[in-house]
Amino acid sequence: MPRLVGVTLERDLAEWHDCDGAAFVLGQTLGLFPDATRMSQYKGIFWSVNPVGDALHNTLVALAEAGVLEQREEPDLQFRWNAAGPPYLRDWRS
Repeated sequence: MPRLVGVTLERDLAEWHDCDGAAFVLGQTLGLFPDATRMSQYKGIFWSVNPVGDALHNTLVALAEAGVLEQREEPDLQFRWNAAGPPYLRDWRS
């Protein structure tokens, strides 16, 4: 099965993404969608209630609560990489 090379949250969530787009990027980094170049190939995961879609969304929220991602509610629920990062991660990199 082909794999996407170099998909990272830091790079691919550098700009704001709506919740579904951010969940797709997260799923790519986890290898859930290794052959996907477009989210529409897996739209059922994001547009219906199911364990995988729920887990991806919950993980995004948890990463935002931890300060790894930024989250905003307007104009809709969106996520992006927190370039400053949480203080505890900056400390670990030193």
